[in-house]
Amino acid sequence: MALFPSTLSPPAVTISTEERQFFVAMGERIAQLRKARNLTQTQLAEALGVAQQTLQAYEAGTRRIPVSALPTVARTLSVTLEELFGEGQQAARTRRGPVPKWEQQIEAIAQLPKARQRFVSEMLETVLTKQEART
Repeated sequence: MALFPSTLSPPAVTISTEERQFFVAMGERIAQLRKARNLTQTQLAEALGVAQQTLQAYEAGTRRIPVSALPTVARTLSVTLEELFGEGQQAARTRRGPVPKWEQQIEAIAQLPKARQRFVSEMLETVLTKQEART
């Protein structure tokens, strides 16, 4: 038995000012982390399985990001959930400037399929082995 007739929608759930501020701050952190890793909204949206417009609403704080999406966001942005929630900001503040190119490359490699990751790993091992032989 349906609680709401088909012509009526369920009542809207209101959120407190504090909750709204939390989602705005969360969205700002996500946008900041995404940009620091040179990811587009489209790329992060694809990782989450949502439209780019939905991710834009998450970042603006006009739409609540589902709790179930947070581990994927954290993993894609290479941060802990604590950092995503703003709890690890002390560690983030000690680091200045943009993310180094090699770190961006490592993060990009982590997004590759496993077979490609193995290929990159083998190439790195070859280069490092040759370097060790020279020294």
